[in-house]
Amino acid sequence: MTIQAELAGELTQRQLDIVRIVGEQGYATIDALAHRFTVSAQSIRRDIIQLDRMRLLQRFHGGAGPSETTVRLGYLEKSIRAADAKARIGKAAAALVPDGASVFLDVGTTVEAVARALRGRVGLRVFTSSLAAATILAGESELQLHVFAGTARGADGSLAGAATIAGISAVRFDLAFLGYSGFDDDGTVMDFDLEKIAVKQAALRRADTAIAVGDHSKFERRAIAHVAPLRQLTRLVSDAQPPAELSEQISAAGLDLLVAN
Repeated sequence: MTIQAELAGELTQRQLDIVRIVGEQGYATIDALAHRFTVSAQSIRRDIIQLDRMRLLQRFHGGAGPSETTVRLGYLEKSIRAADAKARIGKAAAALVPDGASVFLDVGTTVEAVARALRGRVGLRVFTSSLAAATILAGESELQLHVFAGTARGADGSLAGAATIAGISAVRFDLAFLGYSGFDDDGTVMDFDLEKIAVKQAALRRADTAIAVGDHSKFERRAIAHVAPLRQLTRLVSDAQPPAELSEQISAAGLDLLVAN
């Protein structure tokens, strides 16, 4: 995570390190940070409160995660980072879609890569809560594109809220492609935004096949809240093999793993 020079001058080295750790890991607990810096939990709590006020991270109960501002500022960076890997994931994921299928596309740069790989396909019915994915597929005359109503949230063009959930709940999907931000210690898929998580869970309930897509950087990250246990998914598409522990959890859940070459 990059901090503007004028802000960096107002921070202690420990606070700079906290912002870096949160950016790398996606979430950090107060206890873990206190142990790492050999200081009291109260000292870390004060640091987090100040960093939250500066919008460099977001304070949560028991820890901190990326702020809404830093997440949005990172959207363009995420679009560029690992672009080749995401393109491979998108191509491999799109190859799983049979002709005539009803498809849900979630938000996120990897799901957007799936949308790009679906261009030119014939007879698909694509539903999405992502304005970015909709823009990618707009004008594709050989497929039906449906964009759910909702409230737009942030630079990634995600749609969320009661209207989005209601729209999703009225449709049945053959496949749903879901983005995510990381995994909990037990392998549960995680993300940061609770409203977006509600959208993912609604799509998951309405899909015959649920496919999580994400590059290898997500394997050892945690986020804020659970999306779903691995057993509720059908397949995971990524660009590399997960670490041993996560691989064992994926196997135990009966989840198919597809590594895009």
